[in-house]
Amino acid sequence: MKPSSSPKLITVILLLLFLGQPILVFSDHDYQEALRKSILFFEGQRSGPLPPDQRLRWRADSGLKDGSERGVDLTGGYYDAGDNVKFNFPMAFTTTMLAWSVVEFGELMPPTELRHSLVAIKWATDYLLKTIAHPNRIYVQVGDPMSDHNCWERPEDMDTARTAYVVDAPNPASDVAGETAAALAAASMAFRSTEPDYSETLLRNAITAFQFADNYRGAYSDNADVRDGVCPFYCDFDGYQATWLRRATQDESYLNYISSNAHTLGADDNINEFGWDNKHAGLNVLVSKEALEGSMYSLQLYKSSADSFMCTLIPESSSSSHIEFTPGGLIYKPGGSNLQHATSITFLLLAYANYLEKSSQTVDCGRVNVGPAALRRVAQRQVNYILGDNPMGMSYMVGYSLKYPQRIHHRGSSLPSIKHHPEPIACKEGTSYYNSSRPNPNVLVGAIVGGPGEDDVYEDDRADFRKSEPTTYINAPLVGAVAYFAAHF
Repeated sequence: MKPSSSPKLITVILLLLFLGQPILVFSDHDYQEALRKSILFFEGQRSGPLPPDQRLRWRADSGLKDGSERGVDLTGGYYDAGDNVKFNFPMAFTTTMLAWSVVEFGELMPPTELRHSLVAIKWATDYLLKTIAHPNRIYVQVGDPMSDHNCWERPEDMDTARTAYVVDAPNPASDVAGETAAALAAASMAFRSTEPDYSETLLRNAITAFQFADNYRGAYSDNADVRDGVCPFYCDFDGYQATWLRRATQDESYLNYISSNAHTLGADDNINEFGWDNKHAGLNVLVSKEALEGSMYSLQLYKSSADSFMCTLIPESSSSSHIEFTPGGLIYKPGGSNLQHATSITFLLLAYANYLEKSSQTVDCGRVNVGPAALRRVAQRQVNYILGDNPMGMSYMVGYSLKYPQRIHHRGSSLPSIKHHPEPIACKEGTSYYNSSRPNPNVLVGAIVGGPGEDDVYEDDRADFRKSEPTTYINAPLVGAVAYFAAHF
């Protein structure tokens, strides 16, 4: 039961805040509803033949011939955002974060939502397995982004090129192959108790993908055959994948790899960022779990960097470089689609809080000693901001609360559903819907948009894709975060 708010309680909270005392942050938000909807969103992003139990009924089958031009089956997976391209690099990161959410917080989820989370993971892993099914070859993307982005059409109507981009050894693909390895390894842990055979398949293939990443080092976007398709959208080797393989296998060889390559992998770079294109902070937090549980000096560099990262999020700390916040309290990083940073960092705050709590440790941030409760308060403030506690009074999760973005930058959501408008809408015929000021006809329930700017302002403009476009990699970290708060409030 949630604690009720009262003027007296609010006065006490304000007094404690003024005195600088640690307090529990009460909330009127329905985190259970937010959890349900954050997972439901992924059904709206599905590619391939949809199952009978598809809940977002305005969607239909799409991309049924993906891979056919190369004689392979590449159906399935997710469209990463408001377009109709399957970019494997961010899709693999999305999968890793969904799996990490289950590994870290799955036991807190209601059985129904845990099942839906596993279904969401499997929709991606089934596809990722197809992309590495051929030895020394990895398919990295399906769909020509230039022609796709030149159209505004439903995925069910796609008539643009469904080019399948592939990298063959010895050409490098460390980034996308490595993230695929991380996704499959993390997912193997998520499925270990419910589908042990599938879990073993995922782990075996994760090892294969890691070997490709490690043997043929370099960015996949360096290959001339794929560069024009992946750049400037998702072009970019770190130790993130080796860490997941260590957790999934407990194999000492991966521990040795992480330990001996700490400097090479950037453990001491102190890059305060975590997302599809930069795994540094996530790598340090993930490795720190083992460092906190034991006394391995070889891993202390990762833990020191993780501690430093946490201190940048605590205003009272003596950290030399704090992470930016908007006036309303949202984590902010310039560049657009800002909520991807807020959700991923929120997840790391909660994961690290768990690791600290289980090891009865705190973080020395100079002027202040920071424990799990303080990290969780920062995380909860971010979640509450996203759900509506912000200067706009708007939930940035579509379909949550009474006020949320109505004109999101998303083709399927903004065009009439094929269920109500069965006639095809060609490439340029969708332009009138794109330019319309009317709300989207199909509600993409649970979608988290890019969010407001550094001034906390959000205009609800479909054309402003940096603010109004939802992505799978914004939602995925939030699943674990709202699962934690749903279980505790």
